[in-house]
Amino acid sequence: LGVPIVAVGLFYRHGYFRQALSPEGWQEERYPVNDPDGLPLTLLRETDGSVPYVHVGIPGGKRLTARVWVAQVGRVPLLLLDAVAGSDDGAGFDVTDRLYGGGPEHRLLQEMLLGIGGVRALRTFARITGGPTAEVYHCNEGHAGFLGLERIRELTEAESSTGGLDFDVALEIIRAGTVFTTHTPVPAGIDRFPRDLVEQHFGGDNSRSGVPVERILGLGAESYPGGDAGVFNMAVMGLRLAQRANGVSLLHGEVSRGMFAGLWEGFDPVEVPIGSVTNGVHAPTWVAPEVLALAGFAGDGDADPFDHVERVPADVIWSTRRTLRERTVADVRRRLRASLLDRGHSPAELGWVESVFDPDVLTIGFARRVPSYKRLTLMLRDPDRLRDLLLHPDRPVQLVVAGKAHPADEGGKRLIQEIVRFADDPAVRHRIVFLPDYDITMAQQLYPGCDVWLNNPLRPYEACGTSGMKVALNGGLNLSILDGWWDEWFDGSNGWSIPSADGVEDPDRRDDIEARALYDLVANEVAPRFYGLDEAAVPVRWVEMIRHTLRSLGPKVQATRMLRDYVLDLYAPAARAARPLRDHPDEATRLAAWKAKVATCWPRVRVEQVDATGIGDAPEVGSALTLQVWTDLGELTPDDVRVEVVHGTARDDDFLDRPQSVLLGHAEADESGRHRFAGEVKLETTGPFGYTVRVLPDHPALVGPAELGLVAWPDRQD
Repeated sequence: LGVPIVAVGLFYRHGYFRQALSPEGWQEERYPVNDPDGLPLTLLRETDGSVPYVHVGIPGGKRLTARVWVAQVGRVPLLLLDAVAGSDDGAGFDVTDRLYGGGPEHRLLQEMLLGIGGVRALRTFARITGGPTAEVYHCNEGHAGFLGLERIRELTEAESSTGGLDFDVALEIIRAGTVFTTHTPVPAGIDRFPRDLVEQHFGGDNSRSGVPVERILGLGAESYPGGDAGVFNMAVMGLRLAQRANGVSLLHGEVSRGMFAGLWEGFDPVEVPIGSVTNGVHAPTWVAPEVLALAGFAGDGDADPFDHVERVPADVIWSTRRTLRERTVADVRRRLRASLLDRGHSPAELGWVESVFDPDVLTIGFARRVPSYKRLTLMLRDPDRLRDLLLHPDRPVQLVVAGKAHPADEGGKRLIQEIVRFADDPAVRHRIVFLPDYDITMAQQLYPGCDVWLNNPLRPYEACGTSGMKVALNGGLNLSILDGWWDEWFDGSNGWSIPSADGVEDPDRRDDIEARALYDLVANEVAPRFYGLDEAAVPVRWVEMIRHTLRSLGPKVQATRMLRDYVLDLYAPAARAARPLRDHPDEATRLAAWKAKVATCWPRVRVEQVDATGIGDAPEVGSALTLQVWTDLGELTPDDVRVEVVHGTARDDDFLDRPQSVLLGHAEADESGRHRFAGEVKLETTGPFGYTVRVLPDHPALVGPAELGLVAWPDRQD
């Protein structure tokens, strides 16, 4: 799409670990060194050839020092900060040693380098290359959240070209141009540091006058019901530093609104200002050449292949699928043999490996990280039923499993060992395998050759998931719990939905129920359709599902759609909002002053009286509710607020289903200073009707009604 983006990350000297298995099937980790000189990286240099360094202050008068590597990823430059030994006794040299490692302070230093150092690296890169400075900053999860503090520092310190702005004014400028994306629906997945650790690293001899440590601590404070006062929450800071926020699927957006609702107390979760942009995948990386060739078979080479898949003959599609499956079978055998040799088996013992898997057998894949909520071993809930599926005399199934547990996750390692021990059984080892060291190279071989992709997370803890998207682009079918992206795009014909027992609180019982549903689906629907061949030995109903999958999911799951959504829904609006504040700081000054005034005066705001006419005890469609609402705005004016009637279907618990809001207009002010607002609501649906009114702050620079977290309801004050 040619969107002008620069990406920033850390260069980990050891990166993500390599996985192997012990003879007993226990995960073992190795950390090979990443040599930047052997990778497609270029060291950022000044025009005279010297190396510029990025410095980040840390306590004790020391500094983190990093050089910047540049990787060109298509059209996008990726800047990677690489901590090196500097002049301060090598302070922080090990900060970028590995992705997962060290304690809270190590992690905090990594995030200081990524956030603060990342902004400084961007500035250096723009200066050297002559490129434009960034208008919008996209913070993916809280890890890079300190970038907002660095941008505030730039605006508050005198040497800045804008120079010497107040903290609150600078905050308005950077908020308008910041997008925050949360990637986890699991609270444990959020970085939370001890408050005193953050205070130690941003206060004392490392403090900056324009960014007081008290304000920093306030940004990450869990100052809401149920929050921990001793914790600094990186996601909370990220949300407070960004005017726009999103989850990574429609369902994840909903879950995130509930998870962070405490930051907007007084609002229903549906109004919490966190939207969603569903993830997508880079099709050229993941689609097999044979699948791309199908488009050439059907079209003219320039048209969208998803428009023409209907015209590809069924036998051609089926032949292509078998070719891909055969290649995956060969790769499975090669990798399994290497793993068994690594576990101590001799070559003489491994003749049976050449009979592992069959290119004409239904192949199901399951490969992903191994946290507990992804339930790697749900398939083993009833080992006898799984054996029956694997060894069925007419409709056998073969299952390839892969995935890495976090190095510190002993529970995840036990799950892997359980799978490995089951797969080691001579009775089933030709039908189920666990392949260690799951990585991109393995995935590129695995995804195209799997007929079905299994995903059985504990709903709703899957933020999005993308492996099933990659399989779908190759004509594979998804068999999944309705979670993440599948909850959004499953249509009943492009795969299968595993029923989930959402209301069952006993985790063991829930696993039993959902495992039975999985076994039943494979036995009664998936396998019979795969093996339901016509006279030409083609499963025409299966092929029709392949066609429908490519048509219905192909355009949706690609990264081009995702990026377009980000540009239209988040990046472009953020750029439009930030530009006038950045170019005219006096506008930001007025906005900050208005917010301060509203926050100070809001405790006086009240809904004092509501008069309603026009509907009786049995509201009818077409009738109108007429409202007169008297308010006390204190020292605020009608221009500072909006008064709304919120209406919907009334529930027995006095809440509203599908609430909608209608703006009421200012009608008059009486001699005591009270203000009357008036308007009407037309009833358009049948059923029990309910309504209430509320007062909200209102300003053209606000994105939505809940942005400031202030609201006044009748008979209460928020």
